[in-house]
Amino acid sequence: MRIAVYAGSFDPPTNGHLWMIERGLELFDRLIVAIGTNPEKSYSFSVADRLKLLGLSLPPSDRMTIAHFDNRYLVDYAKEQNAAYILRGVRTSDDYEYERVMRHINADLAPDVTTIFLMPPRDIAELSSSMVKSLIGPAGWENTLRRYVPPPVFEALAKHESA
Repeated sequence: MRIAVYAGSFDPPTNGHLWMIERGLELFDRLIVAIGTNPEKSYSFSVADRLKLLGLSLPPSDRMTIAHFDNRYLVDYAKEQNAAYILRGVRTSDDYEYERVMRHINADLAPDVTTIFLMPPRDIAELSSSMVKSLIGPAGWENTLRRYVPPPVFEALAKHESA
């Protein structure tokens, strides 16, 4: 069985994340969508909220698990889950350089875990959680934001903004 982990902060989940998850389900027998916690980042949504938003944004699949891991290297988490693959998205040259280095470090730590890179299509290539959050505020932001996030995420962002 081909098992992969697709990890990220998902703060918030975007249509780019959904694209990666859809491709992951096409490529692997089982996909673990894992929210990792980076102590260097501050988050807009709690882990519980991000787990809920992912669950609401994705069609149910018995081949997909949505989970959280904390205080572990991604490659160690993948090994704990019996995953032979880590799925990563590469949008920009900066992403590529970061992911290239991480791929080599992960291979040093776990040679039996392979990193697979996917490049999203042009219409979502620049999409990131940070970019989505930066669009909130100016007049008309709601119409702009709707194209980049699934409806449950849009509703949560609108509620978060009005709070």
